[in-house]
Amino acid sequence: MVLIKEREMEIPVIDFSELDGENRIKTMSLLDHACDKWGFFMVDNHGVDKELMEKVKKMINSHYEDHLKEKFYQSEMAKALSEGKTSDADWESSFFIWHKPTSNICRIPNISDELIKTMDEYVSQLHKLAERLSNLMCENLGLSQEYITNAFSGPEGPAFGTKVAKYPECPRPELMRGLREHTDAGGIILLLQDDQVPGLEFLKDGKWVPIPPSKNNTIFVNTGDQLEILSNGRYKSAVHRVMTLKDGCRLSLATFYNPAGDAVISPAPELLYPSGYQFQDYLKLYSTTKFGDKGSRFHTMKKMENGDSV
Repeated sequence: MVLIKEREMEIPVIDFSELDGENRIKTMSLLDHACDKWGFFMVDNHGVDKELMEKVKKMINSHYEDHLKEKFYQSEMAKALSEGKTSDADWESSFFIWHKPTSNICRIPNISDELIKTMDEYVSQLHKLAERLSNLMCENLGLSQEYITNAFSGPEGPAFGTKVAKYPECPRPELMRGLREHTDAGGIILLLQDDQVPGLEFLKDGKWVPIPPSKNNTIFVNTGDQLEILSNGRYKSAVHRVMTLKDGCRLSLATFYNPAGDAVISPAPELLYPSGYQFQDYLKLYSTTKFGDKGSRFHTMKKMENGDSV
């Protein structure tokens, strides 16, 4: 299959300020379309303090410069690439912060008290956005409002954590990816990314869509494998990658709203097709509902499958 890099595709933008007014139905429809047909979208007017977002980015960039940059370029991978040798690795400097159910932020090497405090404030606001997105997706899927949250929950709720990554300037970008092609394993991913340096690309309809740097601190969202499973394939997880650049060091703060490790994941029963019935029973129902909505017909067959009266 030939993959074509696409530069003209317009990524859906969900304006959360429209959810409480006369454009709510239109905005919810756009969100559903983005989750169904794209697997990724941008969120504007999301309610997360934009000055706080700027502060987080600035402090993470300083942390990288002070504690991680020199170590990265002294790594065996970086040395090998300078000699034209490639490896089965990614050109990134990263670490992972768990927020919920238990935080590990105080154990991150060389992290300052101010960065801990700032990150905790940011994540607290972002968690509310993740829950709101989860509830809106449930509404669009015809599920109870907190279905995804409950499905993702262990004894202490869903898991919540942030991958902090820098994609440094690369001397041989033609030889190495910043991050190789993959889908995300979890649920809902909320990305605060660089406002200057590009590199993130998502695959849609056989074409690589470049995700532009996030101006005005919009939040980029994509859906992971567990949401695809829970929605019975309606909301797809999308393949994506990070390209390397000779000029420009890209920042990425990807926060994951994931199932707890012991959460049991399966498709929501409401979203499953009926099964285990005799075709003659379907034809009998079809004869009286042929010109009606097939969704209602499927619902009736599911009730029959469960032994409910119809």
